[in-house]
Amino acid sequence: MFNKDRLTRREIGELRSQRWYAPETIRAFAHRQRTQQMGFAREEFLGKPVIGIINTWSDMSACHSHLRERADAVKRGVWAAGGFPVELPALSMGEVMVKPTTMLYRNFLAMEAEELLRQHPIDGVVLLGGCDKSTPALLMGALSMDIPLIFCPAGPMTTGKWHGQATGAGTHTKKYWDQLRLGAITQHDWIELEGAMTRSIGTCNTMGTASTMTSIADAMGFTLPGASSIPAADCRHPQMASQCGQTIVDMVWYDHKPSTWLKKDNFLNGIVAYMALGGSTNAAIHLIAMANRASIPLSLEDMEIIARKIPVLANLFPSGSNLMDDFFFAGGMKALMKKLSGFLHLDAVGVTNHPISHWVEQADCFDDDVIRDLNNPVIPLSQGCALAVLRGNLCPNGAVMKSSAASPQLRKHIGPALVFDTHQALSDQIDDPELNVSKDTVIILRNAGPVGAPGMPEWGNLPIPKKLLQQGVTDMVRISDARMSGTHYGTCILHVAPEAAIGGPLALVQTGDLIDLDIAAGTLNMLVDDSELDRRRAALTPQHKVFGRSWAALYQQHVTQANEGCDFDFLQSGSDVPEPPIF
Repeated sequence: MFNKDRLTRREIGELRSQRWYAPETIRAFAHRQRTQQMGFAREEFLGKPVIGIINTWSDMSACHSHLRERADAVKRGVWAAGGFPVELPALSMGEVMVKPTTMLYRNFLAMEAEELLRQHPIDGVVLLGGCDKSTPALLMGALSMDIPLIFCPAGPMTTGKWHGQATGAGTHTKKYWDQLRLGAITQHDWIELEGAMTRSIGTCNTMGTASTMTSIADAMGFTLPGASSIPAADCRHPQMASQCGQTIVDMVWYDHKPSTWLKKDNFLNGIVAYMALGGSTNAAIHLIAMANRASIPLSLEDMEIIARKIPVLANLFPSGSNLMDDFFFAGGMKALMKKLSGFLHLDAVGVTNHPISHWVEQADCFDDDVIRDLNNPVIPLSQGCALAVLRGNLCPNGAVMKSSAASPQLRKHIGPALVFDTHQALSDQIDDPELNVSKDTVIILRNAGPVGAPGMPEWGNLPIPKKLLQQGVTDMVRISDARMSGTHYGTCILHVAPEAAIGGPLALVQTGDLIDLDIAAGTLNMLVDDSELDRRRAALTPQHKVFGRSWAALYQQHVTQANEGCDFDFLQSGSDVPEPPIF
């Protein structure tokens, strides 16, 4: 794995943890004393790599409910490799349970991960997570700390079934909810579905944000190759966790930290995989935030360039028809990357220090319908891609959409706006039979962005009004400065920047204004002349709630916009943080 001729930290005596443990000082005496107080013998930790295991386990996170056992597996691997493992619990951001949105707390977990590593005698870290924002948060924190790291993904849940039909978390929830609203299924059916759709531990079994981000981390080199595809309940999952523990010890001895191997090429490889997976639009925000932490320039334009070249090859919900179990047994990320090898930087390395070419050439695909060839994509590029970037007078700093999920008849569309200033107003009015709306209406929700919500919740998959569902309408153009769950679909334009709450043009739209969408041209405009927009801007008053205390207040004061990654302005790269003094 590593060049055995290279001097290791064992030989040059540079283990960070030994600044706490090794000196013959009263302070180091106390560090050794307190560690022995917990039942560890002096020889178990003195002179050995101390491996942190940041664990986002929680009884409130079904996606992470097995991570206590996985932490034990990691510890086995660390002990076997001659290291000293220590488990550090961290914020668990279980999607669905956390209100108003886990995105509000992504930066919280990133800060916690960084500071847990900074304040303790940690030489390397295994990051345990997987649910949506936990992957980027953990990586952001560890990248800022820049010590050897490896990401151990929580793994997707196994396939659920209802009445003989496979069910995917999130995607089918939305589908069956609309059927319940229409009376196509009964309340009894709905209750049955509640207990049938999510049948095991693990993250969503669709290509939602969780699997999008763990798969991107895999493609970038942050995991053991192919680790992101292993189902959470499979026996190979704890085996992988143990191997993470063994690998991180070797990484520590060779000081294989991100700054020594992570390049822009790794990010570009991650984006190639992202597009081929038909991944969640949320990844656009997280990738920029991660790159900023590593001082690597990355923009929406970088993603758009790749998106125009890479069709969706993974036949997975919501873009396709299979679930994550099928993807794993078809060959998983290794097989997909092999089919993408012509677009990859094959000399890029990751945590194993092997170039991608080393393991891609050994990969096999066992189902060409689940993992398609480039000449047989799930969705041809002519019909859209995983990420389209739009610009115009409604979104001068960009907006994004999954154009492959847009209805063909809506790819070029002009229609009147129906504007909602709050999510509550939308919820209260959307099913009103008197709502002035038609299939051509463009529904807009604003004040739902990073500052406005705050936290940019997954409200962007705006519901179709009930009166239109009854007419057979299943898709409309919908626009928001919010995000959308990666498990959802439709002609939804998201992440409008700048957002309405800070005076972005979305704040100026009025119900009845004509909205002009042209996906092929990459444009989104409101057909209102500049003089009228100037008049509206002068009369603009804030419509969002401003917090005076709590985490939300800090968030509103320091969060950047969607096109900048929604990180805190003071956490991005640019200045080093000194190591804590040890007295």
